[in-house]
Amino acid sequence: MAKWRDVKHNKVKTQKNELNIKSPKSDLASLLSRLKAFLTDTFLITTPILYIVIYLVMGSGEEFAQNRVLGWSIIFIVHALLILIFWLKNGQTPGLKAYDLKLVDNRTKQRVSVIQVLVRYITTLFAVLSFFLLFMPFFNKDKRTFQDILSNTIIINDK
Repeated sequence: MAKWRDVKHNKVKTQKNELNIKSPKSDLASLLSRLKAFLTDTFLITTPILYIVIYLVMGSGEEFAQNRVLGWSIIFIVHALLILIFWLKNGQTPGLKAYDLKLVDNRTKQRVSVIQVLVRYITTLFAVLSFFLLFMPFFNKDKRTFQDILSNTIIINDK
């Protein structure tokens, strides 16, 4: 044990536990990269589904306009299936992969479960439709979205 005077004059080196522990905040992807990934998925997944349903399944824009409930139901179901498969298979949609991001469980940082994926998809739709919930990351210190909190998932940098 060092004397007080030696410690005061910095003659004794203190031992520090130098573990490289990443803080959970450092793994979290930025809001801008998450937004870019979402927009990329919109153009790569949703837009083709929309055109295929309107012009190939329904036949024309007029047919789609006359039977919107059926048309939007088909779009919703196909989109949900594709997104859920991407999230369950490897935690990445094409947009997330393009920006080196990955969807993981918040506690374990491992692959997400089926329940988490379902809750995340439903709450994402609710957040997009309710507009106010889109601004939630700006009001909490962790920058987590509504769907991150309810599904207990996060989108991390995957480098």
